[in-house]
Amino acid sequence: MRRADEDSDDKEDKSPRPDPQSTEIAKALYKSRTVLIFGEVDMKMAERVTAQLLAYAESDGDIRVIVNSPGGHVESGDTIHDMIRFVGNKVKVIGTGWVASAGAHIFLGAKKENRFCLPFTRFLLHQPLGGVRGQASDITIEAEEILKMRARLIKEIADETGQPYEKVVADTERNFWMGAEDAVKYGLAAKVITNANDI
Repeated sequence: MRRADEDSDDKEDKSPRPDPQSTEIAKALYKSRTVLIFGEVDMKMAERVTAQLLAYAESDGDIRVIVNSPGGHVESGDTIHDMIRFVGNKVKVIGTGWVASAGAHIFLGAKKENRFCLPFTRFLLHQPLGGVRGQASDITIEAEEILKMRARLIKEIADETGQPYEKVVADTERNFWMGAEDAVKYGLAAKVITNANDI
């Protein structure tokens, strides 16, 4: 059944969807000093975000970074996290949708007072996942590296949220989900916002 206001033909909507990297949208984002981090974190994203942050840092003013990511490649997340700090400008990070895993690590790149989220944002913290195959000696090396990575990420979460290290260890044994208000209580975000004037 169709609603009376629906088009009667069965054709799919063929209208072009806006491309965030199209010239006009890219110009608007550049003018507003806004970086979008949407989707899986990988090297291509890290390169794009690094280029944008460095370009915006050439002039004065705040930089807004909007994050909606399921996570992904940890080292690419490390790059973006470190570059947020490296540019030296006041970077304001806004979480929306879900901010998970490496996405949460990127989110923590901003100073606590500059970390915001929209009301329906969900956060996910967990330990790094491994999936290496090969010789036993290589698997042992990779397992040791994952443990080092886990300790490093847990320390970062503890330092940035004010939670005790041991609590973060316990919380991240399994997938640890938080809504927006819980993320503020935990110390991940400074404030839940509903519009641009709130930051």
